[in-house]
Amino acid sequence: MPDIAEFQEILGVSFNEPALLEQALVHSSYINENPAYALGHNERLEFLGDAVLNLIVADKLYREFPDLSEGRLTRLRAVLVRGDNLAQIARFIKLGDFLYMGKGEDSSGGRNKAPNLAGALEAVIAAVYLDLGMTVAAEMVAGLLTDEWQKLTSRDADIDYKSKLQEFTQAKYQSTPVYRLISETGPDHDKIFRVEVIVDKKALGTAAGKSKKLAETEAARLALQQLSNDFTE
Repeated sequence: MPDIAEFQEILGVSFNEPALLEQALVHSSYINENPAYALGHNERLEFLGDAVLNLIVADKLYREFPDLSEGRLTRLRAVLVRGDNLAQIARFIKLGDFLYMGKGEDSSGGRNKAPNLAGALEAVIAAVYLDLGMTVAAEMVAGLLTDEWQKLTSRDADIDYKSKLQEFTQAKYQSTPVYRLISETGPDHDKIFRVEVIVDKKALGTAAGKSKKLAETEAARLALQQLSNDFTE
């Protein structure tokens, strides 16, 4: 049987009711072959975990990208919580090794199937939320998403906006954008940086972020948007 204590160590959490975590790891195929198993499968927990995960990611995006539009926040959330991403995270923490699974599903490679892994990870998130609360669940999710979050924000910063703005301004004005820090507020562990970008001696975008890099990224996006409007009006 799966070692629930070992999996708790991997997750970095300690359950008050380990049975909740155990249930989160039970695939429906296991119940089909073991109908007397008391806990039942994880599909209800998966339903709740999907909602909890979306709320945690939405809250983090809302707080760290204060100037992004609803549409862009929605797209970023969709990238972070998509099934193949969750399955990859589940593989990294070896979640498949801890699943309770029927012999037929197991023999067909069920421990590595993306839907099984993504669903089980959502169920685990729900179990942490129910047993230990939203704060612990949010901390765990943030840790699990660290690599994908960094890749997403780095890609957004280095390719999509700042580089494009520099290419545009060099072609149109023979100059490069200048980023100026306007303000830095909040405690050391939770600072908000506000930055403006100046193009051809004109301030075109002002934005805030949890780091100067993120604020500069959004300022560049707003500047590109303004320049695009100027040349199409």
